[in-house]
Amino acid sequence: MRPGTRERKVAVVGVALSDCGRLDQVTPYALHAQAARRALADSGLDRSAVDGFASAGLGALPPVDVAEYLGLRPRWVDSTAVGGSTWEVMAAHAADAIAAGHANAVLLAYGSTARADIRAGRRTANLSFGARGPAQFEVPYGHTLVAKYAMAARRHMHQYGTTLEQLAGIAVQARANAAHNPHALHRSPITADDVLDGPLIADPFTKLHCCVRSDGGCAVLLAGEEYMADAAQPPVWVLGSGTAVSHTSMSQWEDFTVSPAAVSGRLAFERAGVTPGDIEVAELYDAFTYMTLVTLEDLGFCPKGEGGPFAAGGTLTTTGALPTNTDGGGLSACHPGMRGLFLLVEAVRQLRGDAEAARQVRRPDGSLPELAVASGTGGWFCSSGTLVLGRT
Repeated sequence: MRPGTRERKVAVVGVALSDCGRLDQVTPYALHAQAARRALADSGLDRSAVDGFASAGLGALPPVDVAEYLGLRPRWVDSTAVGGSTWEVMAAHAADAIAAGHANAVLLAYGSTARADIRAGRRTANLSFGARGPAQFEVPYGHTLVAKYAMAARRHMHQYGTTLEQLAGIAVQARANAAHNPHALHRSPITADDVLDGPLIADPFTKLHCCVRSDGGCAVLLAGEEYMADAAQPPVWVLGSGTAVSHTSMSQWEDFTVSPAAVSGRLAFERAGVTPGDIEVAELYDAFTYMTLVTLEDLGFCPKGEGGPFAAGGTLTTTGALPTNTDGGGLSACHPGMRGLFLLVEAVRQLRGDAEAARQVRRPDGSLPELAVASGTGGWFCSSGTLVLGRT
């Protein structure tokens, strides 16, 4: 999708969250439906306009099961499943399909009751349980998901001098952003000492270095440019996208300090015709503090190895130099299992000026930001999808 190759411009016309947080008496299907209804209402378009649907991870035939539940009969579908970056990858696929005329309006929907299911014993929190294929060779050595991220963080600390205090500062800033989000799971302020003194989960991560566990869902509707006249909201245009994969076996990861966002980000910026320096809002997957740090580096917001100093001093707060995870992110707002679609919702709301006043990002002159990036990460830096979004 290099500049000038699209025959049809594509925009996000509707976004919404389902109920989120602690939801013990609801199903994932219901969360999909609630988010989808709200996103359609937000867009102002009729459901009959939706001829494409994308979802993953639910039902015997994803996304057919969910489409049926929603009463949709799409002629274009996507069920790509690459972990937390699934939704950025799906959005890129949907934008390409709309641009090529294969679909007109594509709905992306997600819903999960991961927290409630674990509490009720309906699933396990150990993603390595019953592993087959390449994963079976790492499971005996205790390579849980958090341990894989912890190993990578330790390598970055060893190689570049990144400190625990710098990583803790990322969690503190995420919580500061969440404080202004009425929908965030945790809003009470925390300090670096709170992060550093918490119970150890996987060295060097304490509890507050890790994402919250919540229930919830969201939906995003993309459509071709001719639908903008009927839309209830100002369009947020998809300017460029990029996807990339890296590894599943830790032994096949060439450099623990480099994520596939180094590829997906470069492609997205090139295709959008912008640079990292043009971006005013960043929504980055943050299951762990180290994810934020390394993604900032790999997207080009700072040189490799300088993520710690770059993110310090309030840089990532809504009034900082690079407002990042403005809803509080996975570290404080919500993380139902795959958070990538929430990044797109928040980026769109910031560009439209729909965020609550206390957390709405604005330029020094009071105007709204023009450009945002949403970058999702899947697995343990196994996959990445990056989208550049703009108001014009």
